[in-house]
Amino acid sequence: MQRILVTGGCGYIGSHTLVSLLTSSSTTYSVVVIDNLANSSCESLHRVADIASLQNFTLNADGTAGQDSEGRLSFRKVDCCDEDALRAVFEEFQSFTAAIHFAGLKAVGESKLIPLKYYEVNIGATWTLLNLMEQYNCRQIVFSSSATVYGVAKDEKAKLKESDEVGVTITNCYGRTKYMIEQILTDFHVSQSLENKHKWSIAILRYFNPAGAHPSGKMGEDPDGVPNNLMPFVAQVAVGRRPHVTIFGNDYDTPDGTGIRDYLHVMDLADGHVAALRHLDGGKGHSKLNVFNLGTGTGYSVIDMIEAMGKAVGRPIPHVIGPRRPGDVTIYMADPTRAKEEMGWEATRNLDDMCNDLWRWQTMNPNGYLKE
Repeated sequence: MQRILVTGGCGYIGSHTLVSLLTSSSTTYSVVVIDNLANSSCESLHRVADIASLQNFTLNADGTAGQDSEGRLSFRKVDCCDEDALRAVFEEFQSFTAAIHFAGLKAVGESKLIPLKYYEVNIGATWTLLNLMEQYNCRQIVFSSSATVYGVAKDEKAKLKESDEVGVTITNCYGRTKYMIEQILTDFHVSQSLENKHKWSIAILRYFNPAGAHPSGKMGEDPDGVPNNLMPFVAQVAVGRRPHVTIFGNDYDTPDGTGIRDYLHVMDLADGHVAALRHLDGGKGHSKLNVFNLGTGTGYSVIDMIEAMGKAVGRPIPHVIGPRRPGDVTIYMADPTRAKEEMGWEATRNLDDMCNDLWRWQTMNPNGYLKE
């Protein structure tokens, strides 16, 4: 059994990835989740245990630790920036096959307001994690990056490839922290190949726009406050929590005038992390620095997404047209060819799946993970 350390594992993408790991048919995994719960809820872990058929997952009295009866899902409330607390996790569990690193701040707008906090948390957490992984002989990591590292593309209508320029035209602090961490990982990987040091296996996954929820309706995106992303906002309008969706601009050079993005189902994204682990551990990506786009290569406009959600709901979603937002681009889509060719991953779920699963989650959990 392979033990995987998952930082930020209680969040939206992290928790869905736990399900993919714990229900994998090719490899048996146990996971140790660390999360400071600043923007997430450990209730997601109870849902993970339920879906993965794990028995008796319980938290201790103060909610700082938890485990199921077989030890396949363990939780420790730890901030990745706290070196002593993180070291205690490595000491307790002794060995990890790999780490999947989700932990970090992620709101684009907020990052413009408190940039020093974003640099401190996102880069500091990664620095601490890498140092401890090296000390405890865990040298495989999957990093949760973002398509924001591409910035504003020179040709907005072209699908973005991993070989395209990154870092130059990023428009927000969040994206710059992701780019800087990619550079840290690159420099670190190069350093380990010198003087016959231990080689690291690294996968950098550049996400496009995850949407949807687990098909059971038991898990989904549970934003704190006003959602920053389109689809959870649309879902909250559909369930009556908000009056309407504001479309920021309808004068773009697209068929319906609204911006086009590459949306992928969160469970496809979760499966991409499992594929990345296999690629690193004995696969062709072992001892290499690997960079992959995770997207579908298909673009949907804002209007497409609102109408698709209306189809899932069974009624139109109220929306109004507002002015463009500074920094928004016309089209942003992935070329996911490399992920398919090198690690055998491709998205299999479609737009209807995203919207139906999201609506099931929203209707079953109108207030998210908040318990009534």
